[in-house]
Amino acid sequence: MNILLIAATAALGALAHTSPEGKDSLNYKLDSAVVAVSRAGDRTPVTFSMVGREDLRSTSPLNSLPMLLALQPSVVTTNEGGTGIGYSKMTVRGSKGSQINVTLNGITLNDAESQEVFWVNIPALSGILGSVQLQRGLGTSANGVGAFGASINMSSGAVSPEPFASADFGFGAYSTATARVSAGTGIAKNGLYAQATYSKNLTDGYIRGAFGDTQSLFFSAGWLSERSSVKFTYLMGDQRTGITWNGIPLSAIQTDRTYNPAGEYTDSEGNTRYYPGETDNYTQHHLQLSASHLFTERLFASATLNYTKGDGYYEQYKTGKKFKAYGFGSEDVADPSEKSDFIINKSMDNGYWVFKTELNYSAEKLKIAGGTYLSHYTGGHFGTVLWNPVLGNLKTGSNIHRGLGFGHGTGSGDGWQWYDNNSRKTEADLWARAEYAPSEVLNAYVDLQYRSIGLRMKGIDDEFSDLGWNGGWDFFNPRAGITYTPASGHKAYASVALGHREPGRSDIKEVIETNNAAGTSLSLKPEKMLDTEFGYSWTGQRLSASAGLYFMEYKDMLLETGKLSDSGYAIKENVPRSWRRGIELAAAYKPIDALRFEANATFSVNQIENYTAWYEEYDNIDDWHFLGQYSVHFDRTTMLMSPSAVAAGRAVWTPLKGLSVSADMKYVGKQYWDNTASEDRCLPSYAVMNMSASQSFSLRGKGDITLGVYLGNVLNTLYEADAWVYRAHFQGGSAEWYQEEGLFPQAPFNWMLRLTVTL
Repeated sequence: MNILLIAATAALGALAHTSPEGKDSLNYKLDSAVVAVSRAGDRTPVTFSMVGREDLRSTSPLNSLPMLLALQPSVVTTNEGGTGIGYSKMTVRGSKGSQINVTLNGITLNDAESQEVFWVNIPALSGILGSVQLQRGLGTSANGVGAFGASINMSSGAVSPEPFASADFGFGAYSTATARVSAGTGIAKNGLYAQATYSKNLTDGYIRGAFGDTQSLFFSAGWLSERSSVKFTYLMGDQRTGITWNGIPLSAIQTDRTYNPAGEYTDSEGNTRYYPGETDNYTQHHLQLSASHLFTERLFASATLNYTKGDGYYEQYKTGKKFKAYGFGSEDVADPSEKSDFIINKSMDNGYWVFKTELNYSAEKLKIAGGTYLSHYTGGHFGTVLWNPVLGNLKTGSNIHRGLGFGHGTGSGDGWQWYDNNSRKTEADLWARAEYAPSEVLNAYVDLQYRSIGLRMKGIDDEFSDLGWNGGWDFFNPRAGITYTPASGHKAYASVALGHREPGRSDIKEVIETNNAAGTSLSLKPEKMLDTEFGYSWTGQRLSASAGLYFMEYKDMLLETGKLSDSGYAIKENVPRSWRRGIELAAAYKPIDALRFEANATFSVNQIENYTAWYEEYDNIDDWHFLGQYSVHFDRTTMLMSPSAVAAGRAVWTPLKGLSVSADMKYVGKQYWDNTASEDRCLPSYAVMNMSASQSFSLRGKGDITLGVYLGNVLNTLYEADAWVYRAHFQGGSAEWYQEEGLFPQAPFNWMLRLTVTL
């Protein structure tokens, strides 16, 4: 793959033997116009921070995007495997991944069904991004669908005006290896250009079975004229990783922090074994075709057509499951209620179409932007049984693991299929935004968005419930604010925004299962949030500082309370009132040109009012006869995984030309596993320090070479960054509570070496 990529790009390089006059300013003008439409500007009353190209490139090459944003205000990150490759998550002000809208070049990357972004599916983004804007709160409506706490707006960057080639290689702890090659033609005299980046990442991970094998390919080609551009972009992400989402039981943390129960079983001789096929596999292809035109210096328009294709599967070894749980009857086995071991495969196949238009008018005092966002998503879900010790291999053409006696599926879908369902989601959005500056010190802002969403589901789920459902929502999301700049370097702003969020597919699926099984008529309301923000910043020659207040007030927030239907289904309920309120502080100081300090801190309260936690109740821990449900009411409690204090600091020293040394520290306060604010179920606060150093050498005007070393968790802090918990209550016997939990330990001290060559 690498050789073909380099050869193809070199051939395209023949186009770039000459360059048009003014191509740098032309490229900058068109690219800036595209980015400006979907981002907040310097005077927009929205809380945001920027991460530039240099900061993205200077971090450890194994980091996924959440880890790259770890030092931004109010951000908390975790990696399931404990390092940086594999499944990574982030929260912003406590808002989870499904509430964070993510766009690449204005196209939403959030999965339409789960509303999540699975970062492992798009690895090594730092190598292709030009900049990232992180908006905290509801942000601007141009960020697209799903923004309900934060937005991440990514740009693949401007086209390089000159031909280039680069290679980046890394090697580090836990058998981690990374490689990235990039090349581009520059902009030819006739306006044509092409550039491409390929990356490959391998790791064993910190915990057992947390291996990662990921790759990505980015390719763009297009044409630029004096006022127009046409661009084709292709992004492929491919991952094969071990399953790590179960976490580690609390009892194992003290004895073996690398223990992973995924794939564990007992063989016929009583030995503990691990299924080697316990893997998660997914491939995603993003294709974008965009066109833009600068009608005048003030009027700009663009349109983008996007298609995203994704398919994948995960394979698991299941122990102690009944035959009838997978649809086997008496004609298949003697006793369908008998328990046995199974290897199962759960697959998905989806497609996502988007057509987006934007129009932007910018004058001295007035800026107006508007657009449409039309999308259509289809997703299929399938489940198959691949092997059972009684029935043998159920998958045609399976590979047999020697000495283990069972088949290993390849995700093709062959086998005993026990469920098949699909969904279709359509959306039509209209938005308009205006900023007006009546004077040099005032800037007024208004932003209006209308969303119309339709969702249809059908088929049978993995518990044999009919998922037939057809519905939709219509939302109006207004935003307004004002910015006051009384003097050079001073800025104050205030804004208020209203947002709505529809339930996800899994939320609706749970309600359907409950209604079908228990004959109820439960329904879910959309979530609502009123976001009020106040901010002040001051920028001087050597020192800058900012402070912001936020009040995110929720109505009908969807939470899993532990409540079950009569048939045992988990019910997600709307909580009438909850809130996230806090203050964000940030400062930067540059005492001399060669030394820079940066720091930020967030202090918040994240609470739920009138909350009831529900638990399954049994007679005793020996017999487990189900009696009903046990409840505990809280007048006010703290939201799970929402620390009240988060802080970060960084120092960068550049004593010599080409030499950079940095150190950073991240502090995250105590986090509760559930919504009961119990001190027995919480992650302690932790602080993690990282260091890095890099030295660049010039190759006699023909490029440069950079050597880097990255030291992670240099204080060897043993900490867990995420957790979940399940509890059941007993009326009698010696035990009152039964508990299962999963914690996610992060790697102790680790290291990474890096070599980058740029021509």
